[in-house]
This record gives sequence, structure tokens and C-alpha cells, in this order.
Amino acid sequence: MKVLITGAAGMIGRKLTERIAADGNVGGAAIEVLLLHDVVPPSPVPGSRVDTSDLGQPGATDRLLAERPDLIFHLAAVVSGEAEADFEKGYRVNLDATRALFESIRLMGEGYCPRVVFASSIAVFGKPFPDTIDDEFLLAPLTSYGTQKAIGELLLSDYSRRGFFDGIGIRLPTICVRPGKPNKAASGFFSNIIREPLNGEEAVLPVPEDVRHWFASPRSAVNFLLHAASLDGNALGSRRNLSMPGLSATVGEQIDALRRIAGDSVVARIRREPDETITRIVGGWPQNFVARRATELGFRSESSFDEIIRVHIEDELT
Repeated sequence: MKVLITGAAGMIGRKLTERIAADGNVGGAAIEVLLLHDVVPPSPVPGSRVDTSDLGQPGATDRLLAERPDLIFHLAAVVSGEAEADFEKGYRVNLDATRALFESIRLMGEGYCPRVVFASSIAVFGKPFPDTIDDEFLLAPLTSYGTQKAIGELLLSDYSRRGFFDGIGIRLPTICVRPGKPNKAASGFFSNIIREPLNGEEAVLPVPEDVRHWFASPRSAVNFLLHAASLDGNALGSRRNLSMPGLSATVGEQIDALRRIAGDSVVARIRREPDETITRIVGGWPQNFVARRATELGFRSESSFDEIIRVHIEDELT
């Protein structure tokens, strides 16, 4: 199997790359080629090849498809806060580059129909919300990032309907606890208030503790992608985009879980510093889901925030 990962230098891209390299296969199919792409150099693994370029530049997607990869993980994106702050960059990376990739696949012609796994987001939904969002709830994003992802979902469905590729879009929960340094995502503080205190550093909490959100760990995110890669497309029918399972928790519940696992002295490193812009953005995001279709198709996630913190400790701190 030939595999292409766009956005391979990002956190999820790196973890997906490492997992595929460790397993040596996806869904039982041995890896013949593993091509890693990003605008900055991804970390190579044994047997991989790296392509560093701007996905939106003319010819970039054609070059990536030259070997006709059987499986494409399209993870490349500008994160939510950056897409909101830089309107043109958000649309160029999150929409234009996605369309360019899809078009390059289409123009490869008959006989080429790869599986495309598209990393979408729960930001495709916007207020007003029911208590829980089910599989019938409409897409109504309230941010540029959410809009870009929603358009990507529609394109994926249409290109799949026309038989240009076999696509599946997975709406990722906010992935927490993210390793590494803080990024420009509006949701970054959800990880910061766990990661930095565990590392002995101060973290800023910009929203009230009653803010509720939908979470899954990086480990679950990789499992979602790999499960999507080998899922029977016939089971999806015409509805190609799925909300992933996860865990609904408030910021206060996050902090309580941190206290149970690491103690009061660690929690004391969280400093409250309200930010109206972050509060407004996050306030327009969904809080709870019933991901029935995804669960029935075999996707799984954590059941408590304590478990999410323990995954972070196991994967990053031990």
C-alpha cells in the first residue's frame, strides 16, 4: 500500500506517522511507500520520504500524487485561531489547498480511486445547540475555520458521489492533551491548563470554569484515522462525514481530574486571565454529542477526563 499524509509535521500527523511506521501496515495492508508532506519538514521515519512545499502552490498536489497513493490522510490545515485572525491564509490553506488536492485526484483519470481520510472538526457546528448534537444536526459554523471545514466536507461528499475517490470525513473533537508547546488554536488552553502544570509551569485559563466542550486524546485521534482508513465505504452510504465519539466535560471538571491525579500543588499553577475573544469563539462551539453512527461503525474514545490525562502521562511523560 502507498500512503500519503499531508500535514505530517503537525502533532496528529507526527503521531499517525509514528504509529504507521511501528505497525508496518494499515488495516493489514503492508506499507510500500509512506510519503510525508508539510510546509515545514516532517520528521522522517524509516522507509518514508518527505516532501516540503506549500500544498496550495501550482503543481504541488500533482507531484504528491505522481505515485498514485492508495490511501491519503489529508490533515493539512491552519488551526482555528489563526484562520480567524488571518482570513486569507485560512481560506488559502484550509479550502483552496483541499480543493486543489481533490481536483488533482479527479484529473488522474479513470482507474484511480484512492481512499481519502479528511480531518474535519466539530467547528462545523454553531449555535443554537440542542443539549446533545446527534447525527441529524445541521452544519452551521460560526467561524471561518468551521466554514472552511464544512465546505471541505461537502466537497468530499460530492467527489466521492461522483466516484473520483472513496472519501470519509471525521469530525475530530478538540484533541487534548496536546503535547509540545502552545499553538494558535483557540482551543489550545484546554490542553495548556493540563500540560503546563504537569510540567511544573504556569498556565493561563482565559474562559470561565463552566465552559463545556467535547474532547478526545491524541491516541484516540490516531485510532480514528486508522479505523477510517480501513472502513468499508459501503457502510457509509452517501453520508460520508461522521462526528467522532468523545467526552463532554467542563473546564472545572478538567481541573478536578487534574487535582485527583496530580494534587492541589499542580492545580495551583493555573492562573485565571479572562480573554473575551477566546471566550466568544469557544462559546460558539458545540458541547456534547451522541455520535451514534460513528460508534456503530466501530470508532471508540475515552470515557473520563481522568483517562485522557493518564493517556497524556503514559504517552508523553513516561
